[in-house]
Amino acid sequence: MNSSSHSYRFARGLAVGLAAFAVPMIAQAHTGVGHTHGFLAGAGHPVFGFDHVCAMIAVGLWAAQRGGRAIWAVPATFVAVMAAGGALGVAGVAVPLVEPGIVASVLILGLLIAAAVRLPVAVSALVVGLFAIFHGYAHGAEMPASTSGLAYGAGFMLATAALHLAGIGLGWAMVKSGREQFVRFAGGAIAAFGVVLCFA
Repeated sequence: MNSSSHSYRFARGLAVGLAAFAVPMIAQAHTGVGHTHGFLAGAGHPVFGFDHVCAMIAVGLWAAQRGGRAIWAVPATFVAVMAAGGALGVAGVAVPLVEPGIVASVLILGLLIAAAVRLPVAVSALVVGLFAIFHGYAHGAEMPASTSGLAYGAGFMLATAALHLAGIGLGWAMVKSGREQFVRFAGGAIAAFGVVLCFA
């Protein structure tokens, strides 16, 4: 077996494994099912908003497409800044243009992937960090009053990280198997959804 075939099999297994990890957590996190005061409520928030899901997976896809240090630096930046945005939301600090910022994240990240834009890692991290503020704020601002803030925050951060990992796994599998055009197609689909959100 040549190294390319071995890499593809490994990447495919990684993507499937990540999906298998994420699905039970997503199923258990459905708001209104079971104990939702805390971790599960937080985990359910990003998973059941399709705009959030598209943006989180897009971050992972773009990081995998970029490769190198971006694979960990870009998603890690998003999660860290999102936590700060969540704290602003919980504190009731006014952040303007939250919904337009979320819509812009879906559209712009999709376009960056579709065009296979390769920015320096620091600039890529800055781009996703800007969008992370809006996503984090939305999560924090919608935290139920009866929920533990720390548990809720841990829930939406872990769910976001799982979505990033799913995007990374899928993107890496396609890149390593010589099918990077499918990553670009996915970016185009995400951007198209962003256009739909603009008029929703």
